[in-house]
Amino acid sequence: MLGRYFGKVLGFAGFTIQYGCIAHCAFEYLGEIVMCSGPSMEPTIKTNDIIISEKLSRQFYRIEKGDVVIAKSPSNPKMNICKRVIGLEGDKVYTGGPLDAFRSQRYVPKGHVWLQGDNLHNSTDSRNYGPVPYALIRSRACFKIWPPKEFGFLKESPNSTSPR
Repeated sequence: MLGRYFGKVLGFAGFTIQYGCIAHCAFEYLGEIVMCSGPSMEPTIKTNDIIISEKLSRQFYRIEKGDVVIAKSPSNPKMNICKRVIGLEGDKVYTGGPLDAFRSQRYVPKGHVWLQGDNLHNSTDSRNYGPVPYALIRSRACFKIWPPKEFGFLKESPNSTSPR
């Protein structure tokens, strides 16, 4: 009787460990579910929106202009940021400054991307900390699952000037 009970407990523990490992690998290498906070990506992504992001694009160097990415913050490595890719390596990006157009243009160096929030008036992004190393990108946001009325693929930013 005790042996049968012990066998069931071990079987359950084995299944739990097995499925836990599968879930870990899926979230570590394929994608993840992310809850966003902060106003920097409004109106595309608002505080408490939940999105699904995939990691394969990052691994195969398929990040493009206009993509929304999840990256480690260059100024605080314990924090993740959600921003839109405005420029890739070798691109010249316009950073704002209407008074001096020459100084408001920057080149994105090799191995870096230029990230900006969709809410340009309330975003800490590459305009503050410069180009972001490609290695800090964790994943590409692709699908919004919460709130239900906005369920679906992420749309192009209304501020974005880069073609998709």
